[in-house]
Amino acid sequence: MKKIILTTLFCLTYLMSNGQQKKIWDETEQEKTERLAWWTNDRFGMFIHWGAYSLAARHEWVKTREKISDEDYQKYIDNFNPDLYNPQEWAKLAKAAGMKYAVITTKHHDGFTLFDSKYTEYKVTNTPYGKDAIREFVDAFRAEGIKIGFYYSIIDWKHPDYTIDRIHPLAPKNEKEYKTINKNRDMGVYREYLKNQVTEILTNYGQVDMLWLDYSIPGKHGKNKDDWGSVELMKLIRKLQPGIIVNDRLDIQDYAGGWDFTTPEQFKVTEWPTYEGKKIPWETCQTFSGSWGYYRDELTWKDNKQLLVLLIESVSKGGNVLLNVGPTGRGEIDYRAEGALLKMGDWMKYNGRAIYGCTQAPEEFETPENSILTYNPTTNRLYIHLIDYPLQNFTLKGMKGKIKYVQFLHDMSEIQIKNPHGAWGKKDLAAQDVNLRLPVTKPNVEIPVIEIILN
Repeated sequence: MKKIILTTLFCLTYLMSNGQQKKIWDETEQEKTERLAWWTNDRFGMFIHWGAYSLAARHEWVKTREKISDEDYQKYIDNFNPDLYNPQEWAKLAKAAGMKYAVITTKHHDGFTLFDSKYTEYKVTNTPYGKDAIREFVDAFRAEGIKIGFYYSIIDWKHPDYTIDRIHPLAPKNEKEYKTINKNRDMGVYREYLKNQVTEILTNYGQVDMLWLDYSIPGKHGKNKDDWGSVELMKLIRKLQPGIIVNDRLDIQDYAGGWDFTTPEQFKVTEWPTYEGKKIPWETCQTFSGSWGYYRDELTWKDNKQLLVLLIESVSKGGNVLLNVGPTGRGEIDYRAEGALLKMGDWMKYNGRAIYGCTQAPEEFETPENSILTYNPTTNRLYIHLIDYPLQNFTLKGMKGKIKYVQFLHDMSEIQIKNPHGAWGKKDLAAQDVNLRLPVTKPNVEIPVIEIILN
């Protein structure tokens, strides 16, 4: 019923003379909250950057970084044959890591599609692999109960009518040359191509839970909402998949219904992001290292504690984490990423309750030193993530009378509420404070979590 109601709420995009917000569609805040509920509950997803650039094995932007021509780049298309591609294994790994949704690149900036598009010959079914890799992905991840998301680049370095901008591989050094080099290119033709391919990915694979569009290039020799036809494109998306969640990279943040969440990239926010004074849904997309696509020689990999802190801290500020893997040219997830995900999964197995369904703790709770708080408003439980394990006495400020029971989350072992030993500790304990008596030895968990069942 809700889907029918939402479908009927489409309206023409317009700016009311009385200054009301421009609209893609009508939706109440409550309806939006309900539409995003699965996502804000699940908190942790897998990003997958995969394509012909995986053969180059030196960043997904290799074509523009190295100014590679279409002719020279063609060798990666001609040799794309991921014979070890087994999306069932990917899905099982994502599930083992505690991830609840996955977003894969259907087309990246190079224009090569991993789906069998009827609007281009530049696609996976014209490679030695010969099969629709997206179809296989969808079937495998759905079988594991993982929600499906599609990344689609609105940028295209291959399409002949896509005008050359400042990040294009053919971008001239002399800005006077832009006009000449774009003389025979028509963005109107490309806009139609863009709509046609988005229609394909949103109609050929059943329900799609998330669409991750990438990205506008405002400014000189760039592209904005008018270049993409963003308003019409978003109206089309809402019509095709009314329940879908869409990110904010079409340059239409000022349109109601033009986006659902914001996307700080490779950035750990210091506070819950806001828009026009209101807290908004958000998700940080992050890599294990410095590259999204497979990069054989990239060595700046985050360790397990860094990754867990990233996840915990994001949830503590009301956000999600979309953590990226870049599979190899043979279709396997990099062994370094696999190892990192399995370690995160070990922690999530015992502590996922402090992540799923959790958000920022109410302001009444003071964060103890060297800790991060998350809170589940449904179960009314507070979680203290011990980033640096403390000594035996652990004081909670202002918590007297608020606690029903305290335990470690990983093994549900009781943590006793006891006064500190000695006169000094008792003297420093305020009347409204509570002291927890922790074991001297840190539990065998990367980041131990205290679960407080509140009154």
